[in-house]
Amino acid sequence: ILIWVAYSWLGWDTGGLFSREFQDAPWSSAKIANLARHLAIPVLVIAFSGSVGLLRVGRANMLDELHTPCVVTARAKGLTERRLTLKYPARVALNPFFSNIGSVLPRMVGGFGIVAIILSLPTVGPVLLRALLNHDMYLAGGFLLMLSVLTQVGTLLSDILLALIDPRIRMGAR
Repeated sequence: ILIWVAYSWLGWDTGGLFSREFQDAPWSSAKIANLARHLAIPVLVIAFSGSVGLLRVGRANMLDELHTPCVVTARAKGLTERRLTLKYPARVALNPFFSNIGSVLPRMVGGFGIVAIILSLPTVGPVLLRALLNHDMYLAGGFLLMLSVLTQVGTLLSDILLALIDPRIRMGAR
């Protein structure tokens, strides 16, 4: 849908990284603007596909936490709604949000491969597809190794963020 909107309503050429007149041209501000125009759709698709699920998890957790007894008590004591929301339910509701961040990195890279194939972008997506079709197990294995390393890095980052956000996790070792 975004490709159709960009082409029919905005008149943008959406295939590849550059338009034909900028393919072999030297770098200039016009070439950078053309690159940004061509990358707008892939960036939107990848950003929305990765963030919508996390936002739904965060919203559901926040709605659950707004009706807990500690929040009702704090509201009865007269805390402002903003301070109350940031102090009690937001801290607890962010735990599942940060624990899911570990799985976002490999999904973004894998999703970018699909987007790159659809939009004819010369990135790792078409290279991985060709490697799989040609039975190049070393290249495909290297790509899967990169995805597994990104999964480990994402899990490490989510664990560090959880330890920073929630003091109960830090106190668990004592």
